[in-house]
Amino acid sequence: MKKLLSGNEALALGAYHAGIAVATAYPGTPSTEIMEALAHFKDIYAEWSVNEKVAMEVAMGSCYEGARALVSMKQVGLNVAADPFLAVATTGVNAGLVLISADDPGIHSSQGEQDNRHFAELAKVPILEPTDSQSAYDLMAYAFEISEQLDTPVMVRTTTRISHSKSLVDVKEINVMQKRKPGFSRNVQKYVMLPVNARTRHPLMEERMVKLAAFAESFPFNKIEPGERSLGIIANGIGYQYAREVFPKASFLKLGMTYPLPEKLIREFASQVDRILVIEELDPFLEEHIKAMGIKVDGKQFIPRVGELNTDIIESVGRKMELINTPPREKITVSTDLAKRPPLLCSGCPHSGLFYVLASMGQRLKLPGAKDKIPKESGLTITGDIGCYTLGAYPPLNAMDTTACMGASIGHAIGMEKAGSRNKIVAVIGDSTFLHSGITPLVDAVYNQSKITIVILDNGTTAMTGHQEHPGTGISVQGQGVGKVVLEDLIKGIGVKYLKIVDSFNIKEIRTAVKDSLERQELSVIIVRGVCAVRVPKHDVPRKIDTGKCNQCGICLLIGCPAIQTEGKQPIIDVTMCTGCTICQQVCPKQAIGPMSQAKAEAKK
Repeated sequence: MKKLLSGNEALALGAYHAGIAVATAYPGTPSTEIMEALAHFKDIYAEWSVNEKVAMEVAMGSCYEGARALVSMKQVGLNVAADPFLAVATTGVNAGLVLISADDPGIHSSQGEQDNRHFAELAKVPILEPTDSQSAYDLMAYAFEISEQLDTPVMVRTTTRISHSKSLVDVKEINVMQKRKPGFSRNVQKYVMLPVNARTRHPLMEERMVKLAAFAESFPFNKIEPGERSLGIIANGIGYQYAREVFPKASFLKLGMTYPLPEKLIREFASQVDRILVIEELDPFLEEHIKAMGIKVDGKQFIPRVGELNTDIIESVGRKMELINTPPREKITVSTDLAKRPPLLCSGCPHSGLFYVLASMGQRLKLPGAKDKIPKESGLTITGDIGCYTLGAYPPLNAMDTTACMGASIGHAIGMEKAGSRNKIVAVIGDSTFLHSGITPLVDAVYNQSKITIVILDNGTTAMTGHQEHPGTGISVQGQGVGKVVLEDLIKGIGVKYLKIVDSFNIKEIRTAVKDSLERQELSVIIVRGVCAVRVPKHDVPRKIDTGKCNQCGICLLIGCPAIQTEGKQPIIDVTMCTGCTICQQVCPKQAIGPMSQAKAEAKK
């Protein structure tokens, strides 16, 4: 049976057909759809874990208990999960354990660009890399078999185009049965990593690498595809597809297992060609390992180390290397004379009001293109975090000074305060991110008597990655009602004395709470609560601007709402975009903004 599947959907279905019993993940582009696809299968256990570290640990426990387990995350998620990942690489497994790490070349939705193949080498575990949806589906069965046969977790590494591109997949028509081993068998030497036991496990890991290297030589996804002798290409992942298109007559060594490498097979391939080009996204991982074998290859001196590859890049490489002498392919020209949309929060976003208040307090409000500079010493430092609210860093709000990784806003704020900052400090974090990585630094703030202000933007979802549930929503990934974490109860239980909960669409309430908090010489937490505009697209009838009252001061433009635009110098509100949230109405000093009649709103639409 053939199905049109994205790489992520194929990975999920392949894992299901491989007999997994447990699947864990934390949402993050480009990996999110793996868990969303698995959630449809009601005969397995699937969860959005609170963070990637927990996801890895839950999967570890499941495989120890004898159930095949899958854990998926984006590339920076493995930074969070590194501790248990390296631990299970040491202990080994009982039932199969597979980690899917989805890298993000080009940094489409990440705080950095990293190549997670280095993690697998550090952990001494094998890497499998699909080249399309079919191999993504097929590789999952191999991954679990390798895991169990060689007592190792297995990393399946994808990149953005493999994750999101769709192609036909020949799916096995089988009755899925979860593959289980006998339950947990107490084995202190294997599972309890005291130093005395870890010392005995390390030599076993080295022996495992020798076995894996031998296995790689006959692994069916490591394959020589003969062509012309003049050029041999060693490629993996999406790079293989691009290279096949640009160099159709070349000889290829297609690698589905990229660590450890099949040295004998590579030497055999090298003997069959005159020149070798290694094509891979991001780091010269394959290139450096092949060069270490004493084999001469070309690679990153011609191929970019940053960003995604594509056929145009590969073709330009061929021309630089004088491998292509035909006229360039005719390219379709696309007009770039299009209206530009700066990154902004959505119309009716529940975060706009808080950022407007913070930006106005810090004298930061500047329209895009405005010549006046934002004062460097504004008396207020705003430490930010990972989420769609990070868009508050852009004009006109300019309401963010740091962003590093999940949960770092609170830690940054503590560090600035303890270093003697002259500014008042506000740490901004979302509800899902707070549950992911913000609880621990909040405990630190309580314990070390920090006097910072923490603002939790609670919109009731994990909005940035597509509105997934989290522990604060009380709904599982499979749509069931489950235990709900109440933020205010958790915060009070940690020991926070000053806690305010305010309506995200009430500017006066937000300003009062922030002002009061900043004046206090104690730790304070404000929960700014309001539903995501994408989930509740309409609050009220759209607003309108009374041009007779409006003096074109532009203050309404400073909240950064996409629905508020200008005709000449006159601000107007696009009725098709306005959600009726009333933020603009509240900030207008001339009271020139009010509700449009329902009948008129419907007629304008």
